[in-house]
Amino acid sequence: MTFDLFTPSTLIRKARYYGKKLSVRVVIMGMLAVVAVALSSQIEHWIPEKLGTSLTGEAADRLLSIIANAMLAVTTFSLSVMVSVYRSTSTQWTPRVHRLIIQDLTTQNTLAVFIGAYVYALIAIIMRELGVFDDKRAFVLFVTTVLVLVLIVFYLIRWVLHLQSFGSLIDTSRQVEDETRQMFRERLANPCLGANALTDPIPDSAEVINSGESGYIRHIHPEALNAVAKNHGVNIYLLRNIGSFVFINEPLVKIDRIGDPADDEHDDDSLHAGIKSSIILGDVRSFDQDPRFGLIVMGEVASKALSPGVNDPGTAIDVIHRIGRILTDYEDEVARDREDVLANIFVEPLDPADLIQDAFGALARDGMTVVEVQQRLQATLGGLMHHPDKGLCKAARDAAEKHLARALSVIVFGPDRDQLISSASEQVRKAIASK
Repeated sequence: MTFDLFTPSTLIRKARYYGKKLSVRVVIMGMLAVVAVALSSQIEHWIPEKLGTSLTGEAADRLLSIIANAMLAVTTFSLSVMVSVYRSTSTQWTPRVHRLIIQDLTTQNTLAVFIGAYVYALIAIIMRELGVFDDKRAFVLFVTTVLVLVLIVFYLIRWVLHLQSFGSLIDTSRQVEDETRQMFRERLANPCLGANALTDPIPDSAEVINSGESGYIRHIHPEALNAVAKNHGVNIYLLRNIGSFVFINEPLVKIDRIGDPADDEHDDDSLHAGIKSSIILGDVRSFDQDPRFGLIVMGEVASKALSPGVNDPGTAIDVIHRIGRILTDYEDEVARDREDVLANIFVEPLDPADLIQDAFGALARDGMTVVEVQQRLQATLGGLMHHPDKGLCKAARDAAEKHLARALSVIVFGPDRDQLISSASEQVRKAIASK
């Protein structure tokens, strides 16, 4: 069973997950710094004597001292900027944005380079004191140090330019949109996580396996889960999708025994352990594999902008347009032809009605008295009603009728009502008029 959880796709997915952590990048840069110093000491012996003695250790010492002194101060400053941006974005927009900004690649790479350069300078200084680098032969050490300085300057300039927009509303909205669109496209490129679409009733013979803890379903490793199912001779039906909150002892999956296990080691205990290791629960939702969460976060940004304390309908309108661009990528997961399917697991496809509700539900309710927001909402939903997918068209039309009816119930000024009604599609206007 242990090998079921180490399929190549699962390992790549785990590597991507851990690669987004700042600590991992810092450790990698620190290791590269150690390797750079070690290689410098080895290459030095292969340099011709005339070239190797052209620079003394004092030249490298001055540069190493500059790096050691400057990097500690620059890293501390960068960390303080990061903390300030994280707090301000959580307060101004939504706390959920914090987890996305903390994974900002430019910020993480910059800090990793600064700390890696600091480690490089410290190790080089220590090795100089120990006599590893001869005082009269420091050519390679000097060249390597210059290259480290060039890398520092490059990332320092990049960091300064990044700070011009880092944490701003436009930059934050763009980050959320890009991440959500990326997760959306990955999900649609691999419909139902590569599994069978769970559209038919689950067999009556299927057995329920309950959750061993409470939390959000943050990650599912479908390839590993399919290997577990195949080796145990079962089909696995996921009762809850990515992002769902599951309580302890609540049904999580159902299994239908369709064959015999591969061997005696694959018993019920190993089956439960394999399912638990392939379906990761946590205390908060994650953007990974969860495009619905990205839509919810974008809706929260718009709702916060519509609050009396902020009163920024322009931001809500901008978010509505961004959401509209994301939803135009939607495709029916069931209708899409696929060559490779994970035959032993079944996952519910994305429901377009859920996507529309996640994206527009909160902002439509909070901005029901703001005519400009309701106009852009009706225009966007009207545009989605022309989408090639019939399911998304119907979901957009139903949402447009509901949100228009709600807005008209609270907007009493005649010209505003007429203006809003004129923004809706003809189908929606007729449906509202007939009620």
